[in-house]
Amino acid sequence: MFDLRPVGYVVGLMVMALGIAMVLPLLVDIAEGRGHWPVFLESAILTVLIGSLVAVACRNGVRAGLTLQQTFLLTTGVWVVLPFFGAIPFVIGATEARIVDAVFEAMSGLTTTGSTVLSGLDALPKGLLLWRGLMQWLGGIGIIVVAMVFLPELRVGGMQIFRTEGFDTSEKILPRATEIAARVSVIYLSLTLICVLCYLATGMDAFDATVHAMTTVATGGFANYDASFAAFGMAAEYVAVAFMLLAALPFIRFVQMTAGATRPLLTDPQVRGFLATAAALVAGLTLWQLFQMEAATETAFRKVLFNTVSLLTGTGYASTDYMLWGAFPVAVLFFAGLIGGCAGSTSCSIKIFRYQLLFASIRSQLRRIHSPHGVFTPRYAHRAIGEDVLNSVMSFFVFFIVTLGLVSVGLGLTGLDFTTSVSGAAAALANIGPGLGERIGPSANFAGLNDTAKWLLSVAMLIGRLELLAVYAIFTVNFWRT
Repeated sequence: MFDLRPVGYVVGLMVMALGIAMVLPLLVDIAEGRGHWPVFLESAILTVLIGSLVAVACRNGVRAGLTLQQTFLLTTGVWVVLPFFGAIPFVIGATEARIVDAVFEAMSGLTTTGSTVLSGLDALPKGLLLWRGLMQWLGGIGIIVVAMVFLPELRVGGMQIFRTEGFDTSEKILPRATEIAARVSVIYLSLTLICVLCYLATGMDAFDATVHAMTTVATGGFANYDASFAAFGMAAEYVAVAFMLLAALPFIRFVQMTAGATRPLLTDPQVRGFLATAAALVAGLTLWQLFQMEAATETAFRKVLFNTVSLLTGTGYASTDYMLWGAFPVAVLFFAGLIGGCAGSTSCSIKIFRYQLLFASIRSQLRRIHSPHGVFTPRYAHRAIGEDVLNSVMSFFVFFIVTLGLVSVGLGLTGLDFTTSVSGAAAALANIGPGLGERIGPSANFAGLNDTAKWLLSVAMLIGRLELLAVYAIFTVNFWRT
């Protein structure tokens, strides 16, 4: 019989941790003096109570290791359950959001998507603004652990090529996760604190610097203002660009750097490919601004740099309405969002390493066509790529395209126009944040969509954040028969 207790125990602990985290916005609300603090007190008590009861009830089934099925269920279960508890402060708080809107906002936060249904952010209690940023920050470190521990174990989307890199000390999934989480947390927290200091140096106040540092390092994109990053000056934009790029690099490389090994970061093909892609996109769009829009100023370059990096990393900040730049830049930015950063980072979307593996496979196939009797093996980082990795990557691309099409059609059936449907599906599935068009573009939000569309997008955020196959696997008959 399938034993759900180990899964329930870990999920219960995660719910408890989320409830304990609500103490921080509670304290901020007390300090602000607007009387909003009881919202987080009630939310924290309810969340901690339910989480502790589940953990205690399942504790007698805990083991050091998890079966394959339990690992799949745990990976998906955490991201299914936590948004419902994270939504509580939005329902009973100042926003008085409906369930669908509250869950959408919490799902967008914990998956670090950055899409929002809330307006009037400038007037919200600081506790709620901190809670939005805190959810993204927790979701960011959570997805790093998932990408470094669970997805390689589950052989999802080619992630198995990173299975043992840097952490060979344990064969058990839970101890391994604990070890990686502890070491990555130090890097993650340090990067956040440095980002806070840099934002303070640009003139941000302490609260804005803290919240935006959380959402920058998490590549989440939640801002404290409806104007997003247009509310700040040019220095803040350059700081954001630097930390968005850093957060999109593999965190295992930062761990290795703290141990004195800097060479892996410099030689990592992911890092090189990602930075080269970012540079090419920024250079191309800057030239477009120069020749087509006659905007050869520092401001034009900065807006291109900021918004391109924001979409490429899946952060989703906006400092201007880039829909006004013209059809070509908008198309480039749309596809930039479907590239993403490096595996093992807080960034989202398809990830640069999958494109590298895809192109390596294509080159190998072309050489075979030219020389049918030759032996050509695709390679990545000077290592031969196994058939299982290539099959996983190809499966990921197929499922991504099919899912993108199905979600787009589903959104279209709810009455949304083509641009909103396709860009909304891409924004959710790739966890980018803003879509395109007047309804969900960089100068708008998702509040005007119908409830069916919001639920569909919430599901798409979850599926995309967990690399699709980790979610789809639990709905197959063979999964439950194994």
